[in-house]
Amino acid sequence: MEYTVQRLAHLAGVSPRTLRYYDEIGILKPARISSSGYRIYGQQEVDRLQQILFYRELGMSLEGIKDIITSPDFDGTKALWEHREKLLEKREQLEQLIENVEKTIAQKEGRITMSDKEKFEGFKRKLIEENEAKYGEEIREKYGEETVEKSNRKLMNMTKEQYDELTKLGEDVLATLYEAFKTGDPAGELAQKTADLHRQWLTYSWPSYTKEAHAGLAQMYVDDPRFTAYYDEKQPGAAEFLRDAVFIYTGMKK
Repeated sequence: MEYTVQRLAHLAGVSPRTLRYYDEIGILKPARISSSGYRIYGQQEVDRLQQILFYRELGMSLEGIKDIITSPDFDGTKALWEHREKLLEKREQLEQLIENVEKTIAQKEGRITMSDKEKFEGFKRKLIEENEAKYGEEIREKYGEETVEKSNRKLMNMTKEQYDELTKLGEDVLATLYEAFKTGDPAGELAQKTADLHRQWLTYSWPSYTKEAHAGLAQMYVDDPRFTAYYDEKQPGAAEFLRDAVFIYTGMKK
């Protein structure tokens, strides 16, 4: 069966503009162009669109998706199994959050007593699972399985106050980083304050801190486009600026 842009957009629940954009960037080309100039999509394109939307649901960038599905080694069946695993993880995460909400309701109604640790367990687990999905493989390869597991346990054992402080520190790192970036000086007072805030933020989840590991992570922010995109979202070049500031802070050289 073949589809025009309008029909495929309606079938997939996306806008015709989205399909046209996917064509422009080369992630989803139509099977052919009709004699009237309309884009025509076949079964192969429908299957590819499904894959794209699966990856988008998992939070992956279009650039990252394009790299995967245009690779000569791309295996559609294997990708579907991987999607299934990720969705099961997401379902488990949602079930934990639902359980957490239900417990909170029960506490409000006086049926149970809920500790502060229980109240925030779902949110902390969500944070861990999101980090694992996005960066787990790279972090484990760089720092080792044991270090990552210790870090996750430390995060799960945080009190409400510690969790709130961690969240606030993360916000402060970004805010100070963007202000420091305006100075253009990674050795300046504001940039070094950013590096110190970043160190404080790391120690909430790291089992131990070393200057070498701090500098190594800062370098990863530049080497890995997913980290770069996070820090550069509001200010292009911020990830590299943070790396330079951390290198000066730790005394490590690029």
